[in-house]
Amino acid sequence: MAVFNVIKLSELEGAKRLDAEYYKSEYLELLSRLRKVGCVRVKDVAFPIRRKFKPKKGEYFDYIEISEVDLTTGEFNTSKIIGEEAPDRAQWVVNKDDILISTVRPIRNAVAIIKEERKNLVCSSGFCVLHPKTIQANYLFLYLKIPFIAKLLNRYTTATEYPAVNWNDVLNTPIYVGSKEFQMKISLIIDKSFALLKQSRCLYSQAEDLLLEKLGLRDFKPKYEKTYTARLSDAFSAHRIDAEYFQPAYEEVIEKLRENNIELQPLRKFILSIQKGIEPGSENYRDEGKPFIRVSNLSKYGFTDRDQKYLSEELYQQLRETYEPKQGDFLLTKDATPGIAYVVKEQIEGIISSGILRLQINENEIDKEYLALCINSVIGKMQVERDCGGSVILHWKPEQVKRLQIPILPLETQQKIASLVQKSHEARKNAKELLEIAKKAVEIAIENNEKEALDYISKKEEK
Repeated sequence: MAVFNVIKLSELEGAKRLDAEYYKSEYLELLSRLRKVGCVRVKDVAFPIRRKFKPKKGEYFDYIEISEVDLTTGEFNTSKIIGEEAPDRAQWVVNKDDILISTVRPIRNAVAIIKEERKNLVCSSGFCVLHPKTIQANYLFLYLKIPFIAKLLNRYTTATEYPAVNWNDVLNTPIYVGSKEFQMKISLIIDKSFALLKQSRCLYSQAEDLLLEKLGLRDFKPKYEKTYTARLSDAFSAHRIDAEYFQPAYEEVIEKLRENNIELQPLRKFILSIQKGIEPGSENYRDEGKPFIRVSNLSKYGFTDRDQKYLSEELYQQLRETYEPKQGDFLLTKDATPGIAYVVKEQIEGIISSGILRLQINENEIDKEYLALCINSVIGKMQVERDCGGSVILHWKPEQVKRLQIPILPLETQQKIASLVQKSHEARKNAKELLEIAKKAVEIAIENNEKEALDYISKKEEK
């Protein structure tokens, strides 16, 4: 059934846009609602920040790329770059309380806030950088993460090959400011959320440190040799003749474990079953629906919605019995970024891609959380790095997965390590819930009023 809107010539915003998509009813209704609550523009409450990055030879910088921003929490990873080797897109110097929002598709809702003063921090040219002037930084960060902001920015998108919005589009985005009391309440929730995220990272680091300490690898740093030799018989045995495979550093970690009298067992010993996900084809990807979980949507901390793709309800129902991960399943990536292990904590709706393996682990033989941590640690990473092949996309073959050497510690130690991982997950789960409460509260304030929004927060805090 065709859907159409009739727009007056006087409403064509100065005739700057004539494309029908720009005047979809969902956009017009959203803008009407925002006008009714007295929204202002982002540029009325925040400055655009353009501190041009000037690379310095020999000086190191931390670089934030859009793909390294967690779309759920706003956390980000940085990569270390040296001045003269900085990519062209490393463009803006950022400081404490700056808010970064992506201007490029498909990662429109990548929003981050710089919570601490950091030296030599640079971000991609794909971000618009804002600094608050009459608004709480936390509130602005949270507001820009609300789903309808991504919708509005999608409305402004131009170009087809590299669809993007410009800084003026972001600066002219309507924002509900609310009262100082409301802003402060939202800001406090964001502070609590970030404190829990920090706690989660610390707990996970404690688990990693305890693992390495018990294995005698606490201060271990593999030494990568520039020149080395390998026996022809080893090449025939491994069916590999590439020099990288025989890098001594890869075997060094295994030898160190043996020196420390640590028992090693192949992963196959603990696998009851192994199943690969499915690739339904990009023609079946949708903008909405049930999540299609690809390698980019999985981390050692859990699921992320980075560049999330979706499948139709109909296709999801066809595939879910075989390809939907269940609570307790052990997921392991084998392509693109191989070697990411994660134990599913809650039942989710979604289909895993062919780059992810779903393993059933014999819990009588090993603790699953301990096993995942081992694979995610230097012990697993070194082995995966050695095994993987592929010039464009890395691949880790199932037979190689099964040969992965796992260090075995006493069950009591395994459970102590696993407990830290589980506590880390709980803290992260609570942090995400707080972010969702804050988002919902802002939506209630816009739809109804601030009193109802504050009542909603109070009810959630009582639970």
